[in-house]
Amino acid sequence: MSGELQFFLDFMSPFAYLAHQRLPSLARRYGRGISYCPIDLPAAKRAAGNSGPPNVKIPVKLRYLMTDMDRWARRYGVPLKFPVSLDSGLMNKGLYYAIDRAQEESYAGVAWRRCWGEGGDMGDPVLLQEVAEELGWDAGDFLGFVRSEEADARYEAGNRRAQELGVFGVPTIRIGDQMWWGNDRLDFLEEYLAQPDFNIAIQENAP
Repeated sequence: MSGELQFFLDFMSPFAYLAHQRLPSLARRYGRGISYCPIDLPAAKRAAGNSGPPNVKIPVKLRYLMTDMDRWARRYGVPLKFPVSLDSGLMNKGLYYAIDRAQEESYAGVAWRRCWGEGGDMGDPVLLQEVAEELGWDAGDFLGFVRSEEADARYEAGNRRAQELGVFGVPTIRIGDQMWWGNDRLDFLEEYLAQPDFNIAIQENAP
């Protein structure tokens, strides 16, 4: 049994942005690492049999979701502004570049702030370049990576794995065979992490 939290996300999701306001500190509180797993959310929905229109095409639902997002943003004390676009593929692939440098939490924080905190265009190469520069990376190297065959292959493999695990939406957090979907399920995740039996099992299986 692994104690690492698998965090399935897509930067197009405001609720994944909101979950990330709390998840890192929650994980640290219980001595857990986070494995960041970027996925293509529309593809995950299709694979699960959800072929309906996206939320942005359902006005009555979108109005409610915008209100709900604002409530959560106020609770967490963070800004929330709808992005110029939801073209998240390159931003998602950038997580692999960050993972290779052990900077995934910082990357996710900067990317989400620029996209959902400030309403930026997540598919704009200029914004991607600015994210890289803020993290002290070579922007040209970063942009080359997110457009590379290596990034495509890792992203495709990650999507296949997520679908095999039954991930159908984001944010999704998994530990072993347990799964929680939604920013509003973090309390249940914390209850699980706080269980004495869970922590004993982690210690017994630690390397």
